[in-house]
Amino acid sequence: MTFTPNGKHLIAGNWLAGDETFGSEPAHGPSHAYAIGRLSDVDAAAQAAEEAFWSYGYSSRQSRAQFLNAIADEIEARADAITEIGTQETGLPEARLQGERGRTTGQLRLFASHILEGDYLDRRHDVALPDRQPLPRPDLKMVQRPIGPVAVFGASNFPLAFSTAGGDTAAALAAGCPVVVKGHSAHPGTGEIIAEAVHAAIQKCGIHPGVFSLIQGGNRQVGSALVQHPLIKAVGFTGSLAGGRALFDLCAARPEPIPFFGELGSVNPMFILDGALDARGEAIAQGWAASLSMGAGQFCTNPGIAIVRAGAAAEAFAETANAALAETAAQTMLTDGIASAYRDGQKRIAGVEGVQALLTTVCDQREATPYLYRTTAKNWLANEALAEEVFGPLGILVVAENDEDMRNIALSLQGQLTCTLHLDNADTAAAQNLMPILERKAGRILANGFPTGVEVSDTMVHGGPYPASTNFGATSVGTLSIRRFLRPVCYQNLPDALVPEQA
Repeated sequence: MTFTPNGKHLIAGNWLAGDETFGSEPAHGPSHAYAIGRLSDVDAAAQAAEEAFWSYGYSSRQSRAQFLNAIADEIEARADAITEIGTQETGLPEARLQGERGRTTGQLRLFASHILEGDYLDRRHDVALPDRQPLPRPDLKMVQRPIGPVAVFGASNFPLAFSTAGGDTAAALAAGCPVVVKGHSAHPGTGEIIAEAVHAAIQKCGIHPGVFSLIQGGNRQVGSALVQHPLIKAVGFTGSLAGGRALFDLCAARPEPIPFFGELGSVNPMFILDGALDARGEAIAQGWAASLSMGAGQFCTNPGIAIVRAGAAAEAFAETANAALAETAAQTMLTDGIASAYRDGQKRIAGVEGVQALLTTVCDQREATPYLYRTTAKNWLANEALAEEVFGPLGILVVAENDEDMRNIALSLQGQLTCTLHLDNADTAAAQNLMPILERKAGRILANGFPTGVEVSDTMVHGGPYPASTNFGATSVGTLSIRRFLRPVCYQNLPDALVPEQA
């Protein structure tokens, strides 16, 4: 199946052209023209979503599950075409796109099963106690209800799993919330073909077409207008700290502030404790190099920092990591802008006093190769710039002198998506010393692993204290993410005919 983009927005079931277009910038293959979003498109999509909410927000869990499964079916029906245009636009290898497509359809089917089970509703019932003294108790029922239309921003680094029909969209639709997607200009054709799949599922299931709209990129004002539209009730975002914070501030400044669920990335530090370093430091170093360079380092869980204790084992660790990274071939980055930011980040790190370059390479246009730097704990603690994320395959090895250095590094961390402990049995006491700190710093704590790779499950937390995310009580991956788009409603003494069926 070959896919030729029409270059239009999908708004309430209609493919609409724009007044102006922008050209895609694929890593390889043909460029296509896409409509630039307009403020009128935002209003039309939000109005249609609000209209759809009056039916979709009160639909049965069974019908929504059927819809989610239908979207997954339609995506799979376009599998080859999705892979073809996705690889062209992003430069990602076919295997990565195929795996990400499986994750995307898996998320949709997981949410379908999740809402059918009904546990997410958190139903509670306090029966009436009319004879209670000194005051009677009314009959009270509580259930989680959908909040209304949700805006979702496509992510640059995951054209499928975190974009048009990715985790945010799946969670919102499962909750009963219509979705307006702001497509990412890095992969507009991939966004369009996924929107086509969602549109086909809408028609198959007989759902109000306003339940889903896609507005293509090319105009930053569209994103600002979307989060400020009075009919939008929450926002899901995966992207840069600067872009996310700007949108977060707009959400907070609205006459009616709304929640902004931004996943903004982190440096994901790894603490390699003495026993593990002595016993298997070289294996850990090789694993770090592989995780650090995976996907050209373009993962929000990229482990950019490794902390080790000074000594012969630390020197061997550095040599092994350096050798492994030196053998890593150049990889195509997602966009020219991301590659430029990677180069800028590398220059920033290299320019910090007290930082030693272990591996320097050349990042040519969109082709990225790894960098490895080394510094002391003292220098790390004195330079906040070293704790800022560099989006790409760049690692910093921080050498600590003692347990106090390790603890102070942990205390200095900003909010993280992940923190990792590499430890053996002999390291238990040292790990116990760090755990209370790491719990306050990260949404996910790993032992003897690498954070690249986020399981989509009931227990996963993909979020963390700011700046890893803008809401430390939420996750953007896993079934718990549905709670972002629900709110509790209590029904007091209402007749059964007025209480939602789910309650």
